Amino acid sequence: MLGRCLRSVGGRDASLLLVDNASSDASAAIAERADVPVIRHDRNEGYGRAMNAGLKAAETPLVLLANPDLTFDAGAVEALLAAAERYPDAAIFGPRIIEPDGRVFFSNKSLLAAALRNDIGAKWTPEGDCCTPFLSGACWLVRRDVILGLGGFDPEIFLFYEDDDLCRRVTEAGHSLVYVHEAVVRHVRGGSSAPAPSRIFRSRFHLAWSRAYVLRKWGIGENPWPRVIRSGLKWIGAAITFNRKRMERHAGTIAGFIAFRRGERAVVREGLEDPRS
Repeated sequence: MLGRCLRSVGGRDASLLLVDNASSDASAAIAERADVPVIRHDRNEGYGRAMNAGLKAAETPLVLLANPDLTFDAGAVEALLAAAERYPDAAIFGPRIIEPDGRVFFSNKSLLAAALRNDIGAKWTPEGDCCTPFLSGACWLVRRDVILGLGGFDPEIFLFYEDDDLCRRVTEAGHSLVYVHEAVVRHVRGGSSAPAPSRIFRSRFHLAWSRAYVLRKWGIGENPWPRVIRSGLKWIGAAITFNRKRMERHAGTIAGFIAFRRGERAVVREGLEDPRS
């Protein structure tokens, strides 16, 4: 998937850079064979910290941040760059993300953006460029100085809601977020990660932990117990039917919430910082 991504965005007057989050496959070698410089991490530092490393290493005023399981349609990058010229007050530009089933991914909700309120059953997708309080972090074109000036992605978040948090900080700072309709990318969600033991548990742990973290950070009140109780009941149902994946999913949700309530930090759990710091 990485090779396809690099080929789809290459061949332009742009410098490519890969941040390798301690991958165990041939990702770094694929990039190096394509003459793409690689920043190698000894550990998986999570999405936000990896993107921060790429942003700091970049030298251009506009930086394209992309997951490796994306491919860019012809003209997509050019459309994003043209939008940056057209909307000088905006700091983040997001493309039209199309998933394998042909669905356009445009979130109908954001945990931190009360203004984005498409109710279930009434979802719509834009028919042209528009401002929005949230754009999926799977692919952004950003103004580097603005994002770094705001501190980049929150380094406390290992995974999930880091894009919600940064979108909120960008809009709070007075900059727009723009969806660019003519910039089309194809996204195989999760396609760059192979199945691994406890992957579901780990993912759901961070989803729950990060949700609790950003809610507290932004002073948004939410009673978490109904969600935790539902996960507990679903875990019992999964255990009765011996559904291991569902058991992992709901156990991860409960564990992530409990860890946050106990004051545990996600980056300490992942071995990225000393627990005494």
